[in-house]
Amino acid sequence: MSTARETDLYPPIKAFLEDQGYVVKSEIGAADVVAVRGAEPPVIVELKVGFSLALFHQCVARQSMTEDVYLAVARQPGKRFAKAVKDNLKLARRLGLGLMTVRLSDDLVQVHCDPGPFQPRITKARQGALLREFARRQGDPNDGGQMRSGLVTAYRQDAMKLALFLFEAGASKGADVARETGVQKATRMMADDHYGWFERVETGIYGLTPAGAAAVQSSSRVLGAE
Repeated sequence: MSTARETDLYPPIKAFLEDQGYVVKSEIGAADVVAVRGAEPPVIVELKVGFSLALFHQCVARQSMTEDVYLAVARQPGKRFAKAVKDNLKLARRLGLGLMTVRLSDDLVQVHCDPGPFQPRITKARQGALLREFARRQGDPNDGGQMRSGLVTAYRQDAMKLALFLFEAGASKGADVARETGVQKATRMMADDHYGWFERVETGIYGLTPAGAAAVQSSSRVLGAE
């Protein structure tokens, strides 16, 4: 199949809207597609082969003409496109836009959402997790906007407290480590060994690995030191 063009989307979109009683015309003013049905407000559809920020910009600009604005893109096979639809559907809804996809192999038009007002829903569980992490985080050890890899979290800071204790005290019982560091889940954290810093010496007793010792030697930033 040859490379899709924006003009390939127009015939199936036109037919889809005409089946619903609209009169459809293309390239009216700045709009790719305009559909009118009786005295109802016009429907505008902006066509693009794929998702882009420019497409969303265009659709937002068209909202000065009507509340019924859709973006339409060519549907592609595979999980990557399915994820793109999911992600861009969220954005479209938040902007009050509709979203269509067109499968050019058979001209199937699918409406994923219609234009309409959006009211964000606050998830209390996620908000609580955010605030707990904020409260537990010591200092401000990260640079805003940095990659997730190497990010200093409250969990990593707690793990460093355990490593520092073991570095100074040597292999110790989990209960002693928890008591001295104030990290209640010390035994579980050392057993899980998420960073490769801990090793079980014998039942209930943990020591530090070479990787843990190396981490301790560069621990000031992890612990949020200024």
